[in-house]
Amino acid sequence: MKKKEIILGVTASIAIYKACELIRRLREIGFNVTVVMTKEAKRLILPLLFENLSGNRVYSELFKKDDFDIKHISLAERADLVLIAPATANIIGKIASGIADDLLSCIILATRAKVIFCPAMDENMYNNKVVQENIRKLKSYGYKFIGPEKGKLASGKIGRGRLADLDNIIKEVKTTLS
Repeated sequence: MKKKEIILGVTASIAIYKACELIRRLREIGFNVTVVMTKEAKRLILPLLFENLSGNRVYSELFKKDDFDIKHISLAERADLVLIAPATANIIGKIASGIADDLLSCIILATRAKVIFCPAMDENMYNNKVVQENIRKLKSYGYKFIGPEKGKLASGKIGRGRLADLDNIIKEVKTTLS
């Protein structure tokens, strides 16, 4: 039986380090994980780390000279699930506005697979009226959201904006793919 394919979109949140453990645990369950990083995420963690953890090439370029297929289409089509963890206000806003200006946003807009966003950002950003409206809009289109949770944030403050517990994310992934 073919392994289920998860495209893991990784954006530039300080919670990016939790994506490492998420990849490891998803692979342990038996999922194939392919990571797509935003340009900004690559400034926080090198793609090589995700390649070693996932056992797959990491993608980030929309147009790459040595590719013979159209990556945003081929990745979108092979996905059983697109999981964005961590999801910044930026990627949420892009998708809510239909903006496809990088590989990850193009994949999200091109896929027929379920898409789950796992927001992680400062509480003030998360509570911003624009971000909340974007989330409502995406939910009305059928996109799922897990979290964020209340806890200690990168600023040192306690508030809602922390990436959802990995157990909760994995539970939802299993439910969605079953």
